[in-house]
Amino acid sequence: MPSHRTDEHVSPQIELSIGGMTCASCAARVERRLNKLDGVRATVNYATEKARVEFTGDISAAYLVAQVEAAGYTASPSEPRDAHDPVRALRERLLICLALSLPVIAMAMIPALRFTYWQWISLTLAAPVVGWGAWPFHRAAWTNLRHGAATMDTLVSMGTLAAFGWSLYALLWGTAGNIYLEVAAGVTTFILAGRYFEAKAKRRSGAALRALLELGARDVAVLRDGREERIPADRLVAGDRFVVRPGEKIATDGTIEEGTSAVDTSLLTGESVPVEVGPGDSVTGATINAGGRLVVRATRVGAETQLAQMARLVADAQNGKASVQRLADRIAAVFVPIVIGLAALTLAFWLGTGGGADAAFTAAVAVLIIACPCALGLATPTALMVGTGRGAQLGILIKGPEVLESTRRVDTIVLDKTGTVTTGRMTLLDVHTADGQDRAEVLRLAGALENASEHPIGRAIATAAGDVPVPDDFANIEGLGVQGMVEGHAVIVGRTRLLAEWSLSLPTDLEQAKSAAEAQGRTAVAVAWDGEVRGVLVVADAVKPTSAEAVRRFRGLGLTPVLVTGDNAAAAASVAAQVGISPEHVIAEVLPAGKVEVIARLQAEGRTVAMVGEGVNDAAALARADLGLAMGTGTDVAIEASDLTLVGGDLRAAADAIRLSRRTLAIIKGNLFWAFAYNVAALPLAAAGMLDPMLAGAAMAVSSVFVVTNSLRLRSFR
Repeated sequence: MPSHRTDEHVSPQIELSIGGMTCASCAARVERRLNKLDGVRATVNYATEKARVEFTGDISAAYLVAQVEAAGYTASPSEPRDAHDPVRALRERLLICLALSLPVIAMAMIPALRFTYWQWISLTLAAPVVGWGAWPFHRAAWTNLRHGAATMDTLVSMGTLAAFGWSLYALLWGTAGNIYLEVAAGVTTFILAGRYFEAKAKRRSGAALRALLELGARDVAVLRDGREERIPADRLVAGDRFVVRPGEKIATDGTIEEGTSAVDTSLLTGESVPVEVGPGDSVTGATINAGGRLVVRATRVGAETQLAQMARLVADAQNGKASVQRLADRIAAVFVPIVIGLAALTLAFWLGTGGGADAAFTAAVAVLIIACPCALGLATPTALMVGTGRGAQLGILIKGPEVLESTRRVDTIVLDKTGTVTTGRMTLLDVHTADGQDRAEVLRLAGALENASEHPIGRAIATAAGDVPVPDDFANIEGLGVQGMVEGHAVIVGRTRLLAEWSLSLPTDLEQAKSAAEAQGRTAVAVAWDGEVRGVLVVADAVKPTSAEAVRRFRGLGLTPVLVTGDNAAAAASVAAQVGISPEHVIAEVLPAGKVEVIARLQAEGRTVAMVGEGVNDAAALARADLGLAMGTGTDVAIEASDLTLVGGDLRAAADAIRLSRRTLAIIKGNLFWAFAYNVAALPLAAAGMLDPMLAGAAMAVSSVFVVTNSLRLRSFR
């Protein structure tokens, strides 16, 4: 046996691309094989077809690959797999099988299409479907057999081969009328279609990381010898000084050396209130400079940046998320051995009692054909197809069958505040005026000045003011506010510190309004002109009008709502009170990595957790949660990391999504029950020789029609 040690040290962690897995039990088998090795800890993700392997000592990558191959699968060090696209290969296999199967099914179902020797044409068309088209199922069945396991693939392989084998026997040596080639070809094609759509969904799982890493700046203006030089952002090194103009993304993590500004960190933190920064303050890559010109010295680049660390959080959360084994596989693991044993006993019984080889073979094949997984193959895909189609009409996108089981068990729903419960945009909430001042005039003059500002708070005031005059003069006082001339008035809008520079102070009533607003986590902006304070404008991230009703619906579904935010405790408490979330279920001032920890802590308490979010900072938590729901109005990263996507920004859709998913799962379970109910009744009849293969095929057709009809009930979901 060749040595698995090598003089060349390999990294203590490696990622392998695993091929040949057809279900969650395959992933579990590879994981068990790797974890049996000394000093090896492996996690296999069926959805991404990746294995993350940590090991100690001098174990080589080649040895790990050999262990996976010994388990019946393929493996290679992870790298871009553009050369071999499994989705494209499946699509080609499906289209060829569909073209060959349709004439076979048509001739079997429509007597008018049957011409002389039509059976032999059907045989010619069905043979490549059952041989080449179903080869992935045959190969997986053989791998499972070697490990003493039975899955959906075993049923597919056994059923199609039994139907094809009986048809071949009937054509060559028996009665040419009793053939089941349409069963063999049809089952293969339909289940290939299910695998194709599943593969498309799986391919999207890596898109979360790609979208996250694409958020960074493409290029950057580096200061070299007093001149600006534009270079690709990935060429930055720690210690470089670079310029960030208003509206530009900050290229990497660093420390400000020159300039002051407001930085929009919502892309990473999810919080809508911009952060005022100046010399000595730290800034994060991929955030946006909303104000003045900054000169930043790079402190962390590449894999060390906060953006890269968030990408690792998402990857770790996805890898650590246990795949849910499909219901059909669970049933097949018990059902298939019983069927095979019953078929063998039937054959032995008829031969032993002198019934003749023909009768014995007919009865045994009838047992296998009645167990053919036609209805079983339809049970999950058809319900999922109708359920997801109805969901799409309602603005709910369900990624796969695994999602459905999660919705049934969920008992806690974690809600991100910004952009999920709230609008995610700064909005003018209130205007407080001094005695004798006109509210509309205060807002009009303040809006005229702020209309020239790029600050998010200023934009909120300008938007609320509507049509405003153009200021004759304008100056932005960094970190304090704005001032200028509007229609002959010297107007000041900003913090009380700016008023103090003009020897102005707030009257008692306005001071009280300002304090009350800030106690709720809101931003208060003073307005003055011509040497007199005229009012206070209250700006904050407004709660969506439908959020309170959504929280009530969550409770109606038996869920406990929890509010999680990176914002301060006062702002979080205010929002929670408005939507009806209990104070003890509010968690504030949470960093992006902290959201993952919150989810993990709730799971450790025995809760099954759903998470609703929309920002980049929510992606890792969405992936870690038992059920991730992303607002479609949010970032691509959050959407890709989630299980369900809510196309609109209405939080009530989350409750609808959970109801629809639970309903779809109930239909799938009903389908599986009835798909096997006819087996329970018909298998004894087939074994007793009272049910020939023709009737067995009819029973399969009836059960399949029932399954499809039952699934169509989901179209009426409201």
